[in-house]
Parts: sequence; C-alpha cells; structure tokens
Amino acid sequence: MDANRSVFYSASLKNNFYKETVLGLLAKAEVCINGLQPWDIQVHDEKFYPWIFRQGSLAFGESYMAGMWDCPALDQLMYRLFSANLDQYIPHSFKSLWYKIKTILWNGQSVKRAQQDIRKHYDLGNDLFEAILDKRMMYSCAYWQNAATLEEAQDHKLDLICRKLQLEKGQKILDIGCGWGGFAAFAAERYGVEVVGITLSAEQVKLARERCKHLPVEIRLQDYRSLDEKFDGIVSIGMFEHVGYKNYDYYMNVIQRTLKEDGLFLLHCIGSNSSVTAIDPWINSHIFPNAVIPSVTQIGQAAEHKLVMEDWHNFRVFYDLTLMEWLKRFRNAWPNLETKYDKQFYRMWEYYLSCSAASFRSNKNNLWQIVFSKPKRHTAYQSVR
Repeated sequence: MDANRSVFYSASLKNNFYKETVLGLLAKAEVCINGLQPWDIQVHDEKFYPWIFRQGSLAFGESYMAGMWDCPALDQLMYRLFSANLDQYIPHSFKSLWYKIKTILWNGQSVKRAQQDIRKHYDLGNDLFEAILDKRMMYSCAYWQNAATLEEAQDHKLDLICRKLQLEKGQKILDIGCGWGGFAAFAAERYGVEVVGITLSAEQVKLARERCKHLPVEIRLQDYRSLDEKFDGIVSIGMFEHVGYKNYDYYMNVIQRTLKEDGLFLLHCIGSNSSVTAIDPWINSHIFPNAVIPSVTQIGQAAEHKLVMEDWHNFRVFYDLTLMEWLKRFRNAWPNLETKYDKQFYRMWEYYLSCSAASFRSNKNNLWQIVFSKPKRHTAYQSVR
C-alpha cells in the first residue's frame, strides 16, 4: 500500500470511528440521523461527526449555525439530549477546558469586563428585542399562572414581584439590571413608588428613559458596585446570572449596605442544580460571555450573615413557555429583521432559544424568586403566589 493510500485509509478509519461514536451517543437519547421523527437530525455535511467528537457542545451549536445539520423540532431534540445527560459522555476539548480554567484563575465579571460583556448582548439592537418580547420588554421568565398571552404573563410576573416586595406608595425602590424599564414603569404606575433603575447597556438606558420619561423613574448607566445610598426595597430580575461566582459575596454586601433595615430584596434569577464556575461553552462564546448560573449553595453562602431568606419560589416550567413564545415571535419577525442580521445570526438565536427552553423542560435549570430581609426586620413575612 503506497503512502497516499495509507493516509486515506487511516483518515477513513478515523472518520468512521467519529461517526459511529456520535451515532452511539445520539442513540442514548433515541435520536437518529436522517430519521423521520421531528427531533431527528438531518446531516448535510459529514464533517459534522469529527467536529462534534472533538469539541462537544461548542461544536454542536456552531455546526448548526454553519448549516451542517437541521432538525424540524430543535427544542425537542435538545430536550432529549439534556434528559439523556449526553454531556457526561462527550470528551472535553482543550478550548472548553481552558475556558473553565480561566473562570477559576480570573474574575471574568470585573467592572471593565462586565461593561463589555453586557453590551455585546444587550446592545445588539432594540429593534430585535422589541420584536420578540412583550410590550413592556421584559427579558426574563413570565408568570403564566392564569395567563393566556405573553403580555398577561409578564404583567402577572411584575405584579407578583410588587406584592412580594410589599410595595407602598411613596417608597423608593432600586432595580438592579433594569433592562428597558419594564418593572420600573409598572411599579411606578400601579403602586405609586419611585424607582431607580441601573444597567450597563447604553441601548437599554436610551430606550428605558424614553419609555419612563413621564414617571418618577430614574434610569442610570451604572454598575451595582458603585451604589452608595439607601432604598426601601430592592429588586433584581434576570441580572444575577451576570454577576459571577467570584462576586456573589460582594453583591450581597451591596444589598446589605443599600437596603433599609425594614426593607425587602427580591432576587429573580435562573438557578443551577449544582455549583458551577462556568456556563456551556457555546452559550459563553455566542450569547452571554462570562455569565454563570448560581446554585442554592452559592446564593446561600453569599447571603449568610448578611440577609435572611424569607421565601424561595421555583417556577421553572414557565420559562419553557416563555422561551418558546419568544422563539415564535422571533421567527415571525425575521422578515423585518433579516436586512440587519444575517442568516447565521438567525440560526444562532433559533438554537439559543430552543436550547434554553429545553434546559428548563428537562429540569437542568430552574427559575427562582427569592425574597430576603435584613436580620433586624422582625415583621413576619407572608409568602405570596
């Protein structure tokens, strides 16, 4: 056998090994290649197999972005993959391992880094978020109890938060990570409170100020670490995922410092079933750089000796519904967005929203609303649902 034939034969054996390994892993989730079920994968490029074998979840998402494969029901596929715990069987690439090592060695959510990372996602364009979100532009899990539409479910969520915080007219409330001002406007309109909202996104500040200009709402471009004033109540909706595990303790120190003795703090965030220092490599690379999902232990340790946990509410299943509604609106809005965003962006967001919905459906992630008080507050707290 000459040298060229030997190289070809060796490469062929490797490719067959990669393909058979990937097929075996997918079979654990009852997923077929080019099968007839809506969750089956339709492969368009054989390079899909070695890429997945070598780089795992990072390559799985990137190969979808590149158009190497399709799936009629992407959310159902991801649900099956998550439920089968396939991540336990896929080798970690050097790139993925180095990413996790960096999260241990360095603070990926420093003040400077946080500003860059937040703007990478939240400054993509207000037109994009206006197209897929509800009228208040709440980019967090809705509360679908007794709600028929996304608008109703988001209003229910905001009212639930206000009732949990026991808001009263005339109070001054802090919203950490205020987004486009949805909570601030709702609380000011419905409960007569004054709200200070802070965010690191310049695009959010611009639109939030416009939407709240006739209300007692102040929107600031400010990092939570620079806060030094007192508030009657504090809320943080979908921002804690950007704090980073190295900063949880400092974050709770800020809450302790800025919350009045008789005030309440509500933390609304995605929660992990285990303590981690990093998120999925694909999500980190393409959607939320340096984000990390906290665990019960991490939140509890950060709050210990500073705050008292009054209530812990998990409504994970509602995030699946919320994300699927966002996906539907994104697809419907695409004809008006495609002149600004390319086809790869479309596939990236389709994958992101489908993957995220499946993570809640399969119990990989939770959605928590946690109410805290300060130790000197002795009034009994009544849980609200």
